[in-house]
Amino acid sequence: MQVSLIVTTYNWKAALALVLASALDQSRLPDEIIVADDGSSDGTGQLIAELAATAPIPLIHAWQEDLGFRAARARNLAIAASRGDYLLMIDGDMLLEPHFVADHLSLARPGFFSQGSRVILDEELSGRLLGGESPAINFFTPGLGNRKNTLRAPWLARLLSEASADLYGIRTCNFALWRKDALAVNGFDEDFTGWGREDSEFAARLINSGIRRQNLRFAALARHLHHPIQERAGLGVNDLILARTIEEKRRWCVNGIQKG
Repeated sequence: MQVSLIVTTYNWKAALALVLASALDQSRLPDEIIVADDGSSDGTGQLIAELAATAPIPLIHAWQEDLGFRAARARNLAIAASRGDYLLMIDGDMLLEPHFVADHLSLARPGFFSQGSRVILDEELSGRLLGGESPAINFFTPGLGNRKNTLRAPWLARLLSEASADLYGIRTCNFALWRKDALAVNGFDEDFTGWGREDSEFAARLINSGIRRQNLRFAALARHLHHPIQERAGLGVNDLILARTIEEKRRWCVNGIQKG
């Protein structure tokens, strides 16, 4: 099975460098990495080009002009460019545990998408990592939120990964699905601009199409670097789009990968 790792980023080259290093240090490498870039102008393109020159797998830069927060469109560009049967989606501030890709693939099931978890690193610990330190991170490390998500136990993951139709806690910072299922709902709705809810709305259309949610526990671990809270002025409009999708049981968005 071919797998594409999609990494969303915007003007945080230092974090992206750490994320890509973790992605290239996997026990099972993805078959390609696609950076879904929402208009970075901080040298991100040069970083990707330099890494691509020596990476053992294709490293693709899918860039769009900076016209404000358009993560939905950035992800759609990456999905359209992908060649994998299975898509792993993360954000450009998520450091991957070395078995992240292998765990997701071992737990992939037809008819399901997977919602993974994350460990939240505080500002001090994140700063040390971004400054070049490599502190050991485990359950007992100071500065962690959701520290239970540091625990990896594949046998428990198979026992406890549960099916759900709930939209609570949907986050494409650690999310996986079959590419054909993403295309069947036309990807993300590009009517979403500004932070928030584009991932929940995408999941709602998957669920409306009969694809079930699988919550992963004790596997596919990732560490979320600290960053300032995103500006959320457009959240009210985005909430209305999500509510309409739920109420009307929409399976398709007009303004997605395909237009119209």
